[in-house]
Amino acid sequence: MIILLFGPPGCGKGTQDGAIAKRLQIPAISTGELFRAECKAGTAIGRTACSILSKGGFISDEIVNQMVADRIERPDCRGGFLLDGYPRTLPQAIHFSSVLKERELPEPVVIHLSVPESILLKRLLARRQCSSCQRIYNLLSNPPRVEGQCDADGAALTTRDDDREPVIRQRLTTYHGLTEPILEWYGERIVHRIDGGKSPQEVARAIEEVLEATPMSARYSLT
Repeated sequence: MIILLFGPPGCGKGTQDGAIAKRLQIPAISTGELFRAECKAGTAIGRTACSILSKGGFISDEIVNQMVADRIERPDCRGGFLLDGYPRTLPQAIHFSSVLKERELPEPVVIHLSVPESILLKRLLARRQCSSCQRIYNLLSNPPRVEGQCDADGAALTTRDDDREPVIRQRLTTYHGLTEPILEWYGERIVHRIDGGKSPQEVARAIEEVLEATPMSARYSLT
């Protein structure tokens, strides 16, 4: 099964993608982690991406498309995979569709976690990160045992620069501008919209219902 997980910053994708991957025994692939892995490995495409990022540039669709195409060829993707953060643009979505057709893979199951902006703001403004180990906390749903201190190492918790309100609003505007055309292109037949404003447990159950209702033709195992 191929799953594309969409949702704005603060929607809870990070919680749900791990649960989905564990349940289906498939890898959850984040483009951000993919970039970092390629850079660390020193691959040709990784070196190119690192050079662009170090100069504050944007990774082109061509490079992102190639990274994803290479990643999903690995053995652990033979039974399916989940993509988080890709496709990020409509051209990427169109390219990805052509890759699936060329490899005779099924259409993806597209899940979009919809959350009102007011809830997203509250969640993101309450997010804190350990200044040492980078562990993430949320003052509303997952607070530290001691206020302002990391449970793991006692280091001070900080607010990330991208979790300040002006930046959050800009990130949400950018997200909607890029993502809505992708969801419209896939269409209602493929896109499953889930209320991400509910509790993580309720969201997980809703996702499970979608996956259980997925036709067998969308499930595959390459051996």
